[in-house]
Amino acid sequence: MTPSAAFAMQPDLLPELFPPDLRHRLSRVARVREGVLHSFDLVPSLDVEILITGWGCPAIDEGVLARTPGLRAVVHAAGSVKGHVTPAVFERGIAVSSAAEANAQPVAEFTMAMLVLAAKQVFVRARAYSADGWSGDALPGVATPGAGGGLNGAVVGVIGASRVGRLVMERLRDQGARVLLSDPYVGPAEAEGLGAEAVGLDELCRRAELVTVHAPALPETRGLLDGRRLALLRDGAVVVNTARGSIVDTDALVRHCAGGRIAAVLDVTDPEPLPPGHPLLALPNVLVTPHLSGARGRELRRLGEFAVTEVERLARGGPLRGAVRPADLDRIA
Repeated sequence: MTPSAAFAMQPDLLPELFPPDLRHRLSRVARVREGVLHSFDLVPSLDVEILITGWGCPAIDEGVLARTPGLRAVVHAAGSVKGHVTPAVFERGIAVSSAAEANAQPVAEFTMAMLVLAAKQVFVRARAYSADGWSGDALPGVATPGAGGGLNGAVVGVIGASRVGRLVMERLRDQGARVLLSDPYVGPAEAEGLGAEAVGLDELCRRAELVTVHAPALPETRGLLDGRRLALLRDGAVVVNTARGSIVDTDALVRHCAGGRIAAVLDVTDPEPLPPGHPLLALPNVLVTPHLSGARGRELRRLGEFAVTEVERLARGGPLRGAVRPADLDRIA
């Protein structure tokens, strides 16, 4: 029997995540409810087996579950499910899937672009060019990473072997970089299989020319890169953060970047957004972007395709590729 499904997300996201051809493909395996749910309070009862969720989906709590007795799966067309999937969903045995795998691709691409540019001091040199004119020489007061820049032969520290972290490591190997990995769940043998050397976080900070952050935001990762560890970084090191702002101690980062000893590229910050006039926004060796690395615009289709494929798997009784289990919640973003 064809399962019933409904969309629950910000309504304006629907056409970007699910353009007409994907909606048509979805209609071949599921009976999709018209419209988009953006508040479960407006629906006293909902006869639906699959909720296809996205950013802006309200929390699926016990009250919602009481009004959706037939619900058997939540398919999320985005990354983290922590904002809307409550423990009650897992307790009722409802399957949960996330398109985090698809969202990891643009984040990894963005990260690599930033690492390539950071290794050549593009951001600080571009600002200096604009202010003081052309100069191919070393910039006064700013340390230079490596011998001439570039990723080939550079020592790059990766914090966290997440989906994004693994994609970044794969691309770094292709660029000829030497990769250090710090992840408490990955041992030396597995790290070697990923083309990296497993090291402790302090050692990573001492040795790396570029550090890229891919750990989840958890109580134990808050302030993971604190003042002490930032002080371990070599002169000219660059910190790239496309994960979560809370992993880097903001005040400590300001202190260490202000003197020009290290630099940073931040797509995420703590707080987010930064208030107007924040020092990080003015430092010449810090680039702050407004959380751009995840899927946006045309990239959103990837997430919709992943979700539709998951519904197709559900319809034929197959396993979910993006399955999220309760035990995963303590290790994922």
